[in-house]
Amino acid sequence: MPAKDSVNEFDFDRLRRRPDIEAENLFAVDASDRLILDEAAGALAAYRSGGVVVLEDRYGALTLGAAALHDARGIRVYQDALSGEYALDSNASGVNLTDAYRSLPLGEELLKDAHVVLLQLPRSLDALDEIAGAIAKYAAGDVIVFAGGRIKHMTVSMNEVLRRHFGALNVRPARQKSRVLIASSPLSTSTSDWPRNERHDDFDLTVRGHGGVFAGTSIDIGTRALLEVLDRMKPDAERAIDLGCGTGVLAAALAAQRPLLQVLATDQSAVAVASARATVDANALADRVTVVRADGLSGQADNSADLILLNPPFHIGASVHAGLAEKLFIDAARVLAPGGELWTVWNTHLGYRPTLTRIVGSTRQVGRNTKFTVTVSTGR
Repeated sequence: MPAKDSVNEFDFDRLRRRPDIEAENLFAVDASDRLILDEAAGALAAYRSGGVVVLEDRYGALTLGAAALHDARGIRVYQDALSGEYALDSNASGVNLTDAYRSLPLGEELLKDAHVVLLQLPRSLDALDEIAGAIAKYAAGDVIVFAGGRIKHMTVSMNEVLRRHFGALNVRPARQKSRVLIASSPLSTSTSDWPRNERHDDFDLTVRGHGGVFAGTSIDIGTRALLEVLDRMKPDAERAIDLGCGTGVLAAALAAQRPLLQVLATDQSAVAVASARATVDANALADRVTVVRADGLSGQADNSADLILLNPPFHIGASVHAGLAEKLFIDAARVLAPGGELWTVWNTHLGYRPTLTRIVGSTRQVGRNTKFTVTVSTGR
């Protein structure tokens, strides 16, 4: 069956973001998805059976577009965000394409013998470096990478990163404020040094980070604000959770300070979970800190935690949106035991205190400056 000529023949408007936040200014597909599929049409027609890999497909547009328009099957998919995996599964069910792909972690099984790679460019150059290095290391020698994004989120530095790992780079003409970079000829000299390490003597911690994880191997100032008040957090806590753990700094510091405390670190980001596990191992805390990839606190029992620490994100992709933080507050309220404590640090201008009081319970301010506020909320 010949490949279809235009992405207009697939109804992208059917795709949804759920379980991620849905809002009028948040979309499941954009022009860059369509452009990537257009640019890759010939390559997809040649390798539609087993040689296609899709990376960082936000809600399934690339994977399902390749399957529906070009009859690609055996597609291997990597998405950092677990919500993206869930959205892909939900959208695939809606168009009867659940058998067209499988999700895998970034690595050899995902990329071995890949001939065509479709990539939504990550905004982080470090994330792009780790992804490009993995493609060059594991994919077929004739692999062609179609890496696209919205021009406002692209930089010339992305070209430089791709040239570190590929011998040829074709910068394609823009369309509808989007552009595709086509990389080929993977370099045998391509190397990757992920995860990276950094020692923080002020907190007696070694932090390890994979490409694209929030704050990298540094300790951001919001996390520092919580680290400075660890000794004031519920002293009789037996089970604590680092919610949205990033590199696992808070979980590791809390476990190191309290040897009898069992700590769960959870994040929906695959690179965050890999980084947190590496940080926990680097500080010899694997016996007391468990790291899991989860959508918020799904899988955690009601009233099961004495202490929860949270430094919530206020961006969903490139958009500023408070919905994700509120979703995490609701999860924390459910899992927090009566009398338990939720310690939260947030950008002061967001004014979360009334929301925390409404959702979690009585909330008092612990610290505040022009940039950050730290609060403690007591579970009902």
